[in-house]
Amino acid sequence: MPGTFSSRTCRPGIWLLLLLSLPAHACTREPEIKAPNAITIGFLADAKNLLPPLASDTASGDISGLLFNGLTKYDKDIKITGDLASSWEIKRGGLEIIFRLKKGVRWHDGKEFSADDVVFTYETLINPKVPTPYSSIYGPVRDVSALDKYTVKVTYKEPYAPALESWGMGIIPKHALEGKDLTGEEYSRRPVGTGPYKFKEWVTGQKIVLEAFDGYFEGRPKIDRYIARVIPDTATMFLELKFGGIDFMGLTPPQYKLQAGTELFKKYFQQFRYPSFGFTYIGYNLLDPRFSDKRVRRALTHAINKADIIKGVLLGYGTICTGPFPPESWAYNRDVKDPEYNPELALSLLKEAGWVRGKDGLIRKDGKPFSFTVLTNQGNDVRLKAAQIIKEDLKKVGIEMNIKVLEWQALLHEFVDKKRFEAIIMGWALSRDPDLYDIWHSSKTAEGEFNFISYKNPEIDSLLIEGRQTFDIKKRKNIYGRIHEILADEQPYTFLFVPDALPVLHKRFKGVEKAPLGIWYDFIHWHVPQDRAVWYQ
Repeated sequence: MPGTFSSRTCRPGIWLLLLLSLPAHACTREPEIKAPNAITIGFLADAKNLLPPLASDTASGDISGLLFNGLTKYDKDIKITGDLASSWEIKRGGLEIIFRLKKGVRWHDGKEFSADDVVFTYETLINPKVPTPYSSIYGPVRDVSALDKYTVKVTYKEPYAPALESWGMGIIPKHALEGKDLTGEEYSRRPVGTGPYKFKEWVTGQKIVLEAFDGYFEGRPKIDRYIARVIPDTATMFLELKFGGIDFMGLTPPQYKLQAGTELFKKYFQQFRYPSFGFTYIGYNLLDPRFSDKRVRRALTHAINKADIIKGVLLGYGTICTGPFPPESWAYNRDVKDPEYNPELALSLLKEAGWVRGKDGLIRKDGKPFSFTVLTNQGNDVRLKAAQIIKEDLKKVGIEMNIKVLEWQALLHEFVDKKRFEAIIMGWALSRDPDLYDIWHSSKTAEGEFNFISYKNPEIDSLLIEGRQTFDIKKRKNIYGRIHEILADEQPYTFLFVPDALPVLHKRFKGVEKAPLGIWYDFIHWHVPQDRAVWYQ
C-alpha cells in the first residue's frame, strides 16, 4: 500500500489530530509519487455495478462515466453537446429526435459502435427484469429505432423537456450483453465500453484500475491509468494524500480550514472551492406512523439548528438548504424560506400531534416515548458530526435520537432499498436538469428506486409530469418553483445544507481549469509534464 501509514497500523483519527497540531514546517516533505502518469482517487466506498443502467451510487457512476459514453453530454458551461452523437434534429414539437452517430467509434474489444447498441440500451432500460432506477427517464419514449447503422430515431408519446439530457446515459454494447444477466459479476464487474478508459482490474473493497484506451475516438487520454482506491475513512484518506498514496480527494471542512494554507498544500496541491450541486438531508420513512404526520416532520425541522451545523461541522463552507434544488440551479425558488430554528414552535406542533412532554423531559404518545434511530454511512465525518448535533437538538424537545453508522453497501442494500429504516442522513448529487421524477414521484418506490422514503402527493406527481412535458423555460421554472414550495412545506426530508466542494489535486497534473461544470469535464486532456521540475510551478 502506498504511503507511510495505513489503517492497519495506526488509529487514523489520532494521527490526524497529531498532524493538524504540528507546525506547518513539520509536514512539508514531498509526497512520494509511485507512478507519475497515473492518477489515484480516494473513494469512501467501493463501486457496486459499473454498467450505466445499474450504476446508482457515486463510486459506480464516477467510474462508469470513464468507461462509457452517452449520445450527449454537458460541456464546461453546462450546455448540452454531442458525445457519441455528432448531431441531432428535434422534430414535431419535440415528439421526435433524429440522432446522427459518430462513425468509427470502437468498443474496447474492437467491435464498432452502431445504432443497434443505442436501441439495445433503450430496450435494456425499459426491461422490467433489469433492476435499474433510471427506467422512468425513458418512460415518455414510444419507440427507438435504427434508421441505418449511424442514425437513430426516437419517438415520444408526449413532449419531454429533459430528452436530450436523458440520452447522456452510457450506451452499452449489444454484441457483448444481449441475453446476458447484467447483474452478474462477469458483465457488471468487467465492462466493455467506448469510453476514454478501459477496465483492467477490480479488487473488491480495495481498488478499481482503469487503463487509457488507445482507440478512443476523441484521442487517447494523456494520463495512462485511473486508479480508484477504496479508503472508507476521511482521516486515513487525508494521510494517504499527504504521503503520496492518492492524488485527489474532496477535503472535509476541518482539513481544508487547517491545512489548505500550509506550505505543503500550497507547494504540492491545487485547491478548489465551489458550491456542490446537491444537498445533505434527513429522510424520514413515511410508512412509519410517526413520520407520516406533517406536523411531526415540521417540528423536527424547527428543532434542528442548521446554522450551528454549518458553523460547527462545515466551518462555514456551505449554505442552508431550503428544498430539493440547490441555489446554483435555475429551478431554485428564492421566495421559499427555511423553517426557522424554533424549539418552542416544535414543541407546540408535537403537542398538537398528540405528543406530550412529561416531567422527565421526554415526549410521549399513548405512553410510548418518541425514540428513533437515524442511519448514516461509514467514513463520512460530516454526516456523523451533523447527526451528533441533531441528536442534542432533538433531546432539547424531548426526542431521543440514536445514531447507527453502517458500511455503505450494507446501508443501501439491506436497509435503504428494503425500507428497513426510520430515518437516514444521506445526500443527493443532482442532475443539472431539474427533473426530479425519480426521487419524488409516488410510482418510484420499488426496491432499488430513489423514492425510498415512500413520499406521495398527487399535486407533486402532476407537477413532475407537467415539468417533463414543458419546454418553455419560464413555465418550467414556475412548475419547479411550486414543487420547491410544497416540499419545503411538507418536509418529507429535513433539508439540511448544501456543502461546498473542497477538492485538492496534486500539482503535477496540468491543464486543469475550473468551470461552471467543475474541473473534471476535460480530464482526458490533463497531462503530466515529463520534466519533473515543472510539476509544481
